[in-house]
Amino acid sequence: MFSFLISVAALFLGYLLYGAFVNRMFGPDPKRETPAISKADGVDYIALPTWKVFMIQFLNIAGTGPIFGAIMGAKFGPSAYLWIVFGCIFAGAVHDYMSGMLSLRHDGAGYPELVGKYLGQGTKKVMLVFSILLLLMVGAVFVYSPAVILGDMAGDGGRGSMMIWIVVIFVYYVIATLLPIDKIIGRIYPVFAFALLFMAVALMVCLFVKWPSIPEFWDGLANRGPSLGLNGQPIFPCLFITIACGAVSGFHATQSPLMARCLKNEKLGRPVFYGSMITEGLVALVWAAVASYFFFDGGAAEVGSDISAAAPTVVTKVSQSWLGVLGGILALLGVVAAPITSGDTAFRSARLIIADFLHLEQKSMAKRLYIAVPLFLLSGLLLWYNMADANGFNTIWRYFGWANQTLSVFMFWTATVYLVRNKGGLYYLITLIPGLFMTSVCTTFILVDKIGLGVPQQFIPWIALGTFAISAILFYLWKSRKTQ
Repeated sequence: MFSFLISVAALFLGYLLYGAFVNRMFGPDPKRETPAISKADGVDYIALPTWKVFMIQFLNIAGTGPIFGAIMGAKFGPSAYLWIVFGCIFAGAVHDYMSGMLSLRHDGAGYPELVGKYLGQGTKKVMLVFSILLLLMVGAVFVYSPAVILGDMAGDGGRGSMMIWIVVIFVYYVIATLLPIDKIIGRIYPVFAFALLFMAVALMVCLFVKWPSIPEFWDGLANRGPSLGLNGQPIFPCLFITIACGAVSGFHATQSPLMARCLKNEKLGRPVFYGSMITEGLVALVWAAVASYFFFDGGAAEVGSDISAAAPTVVTKVSQSWLGVLGGILALLGVVAAPITSGDTAFRSARLIIADFLHLEQKSMAKRLYIAVPLFLLSGLLLWYNMADANGFNTIWRYFGWANQTLSVFMFWTATVYLVRNKGGLYYLITLIPGLFMTSVCTTFILVDKIGLGVPQQFIPWIALGTFAISAILFYLWKSRKTQ
């Protein structure tokens, strides 16, 4: 538990110190008119109260990532804490802050538009397709996982109840994606965000009361997965793909522009974008500690489960056992609402990204439908594959994890080019270093993992070092030409 407490304290210090440095480096202009004011359209560009923007941003980026990812990542041992803390402070929160602030500075531009401006139109087209595919996967994954939990809560364990929930969630997606952002998202999402935060705080209190003997940093950082059947997954790069949303996530680059279109003032960027990511990191730390108890110190037996349980089952068993009926309902409301709301904003992001590319205004409901209907049909096909294959969820989650982190790579490179062009000095290092690291992670993972090329694992260090070195050399060659 001491490693957990150290990690929590480090997150708070990261926001206070490094978050302040990043914000000062960017230089928000409180007098600059934001897109919520200059482009107000009553649908997607609407000025909202700051506390609502924070809660919506937090809920949008959370999803099941900091929960399911942390549960699966805990099998790697205390290394998961380190990745959540350092990843969140120096990579994820910087990534979210830069994507949100760059969108503010470019009239609420979406992720592909920002990539195109700084990395070229060819890259923009690739990222347009890549972003849409990722958002469709988010929609499929974040329909399936809450439907499983709701089906378990129904108690019949049958496929029928899960199918009913899938239909209900999809219908909600259609409504929430098409309505103005203040009609559903602005009204009920803060409530769901509160439920998710309540769940994290309540479980943290339970951890303090139980004070379990979970693995500590000084017990060693080696992979503890083999004892749980986690074979063939080395810490590098697999841990950095498994825990994404709680550390760094490219999906967030598609979500930050949504809230950039609702902020009243640039000075709010640090608490909203950087702060919401730190909050998500806290949620991930709590679930990593809970999962460590579940897997390594008898927690599974205590809640009437076994260590082979899947992440949704861990969530259900722990919440109902530790927090009682009322607490369990509130906790599960947060866990269920988070993926559903992330799924609906994923579709909303996809609609807006395509609309920006086609220059198709979205005030008209008919034009929103032109884009939204094909998106829902494609996501439905992905979901059908997910359910038809017995291992479909795990497979699509791993593809989602890799695609998600690859998206973050391009956001880091976009932000790095912006900083080189606009800030001078060595400020670009705050995005260059995590960008180089994540480039190495994503390249290595797709080459060695079985969902990729399956290259022998003994080549991992050489692939990682080679990717890092080549990427750094290419960057400095580009930079030297730009600054001559």
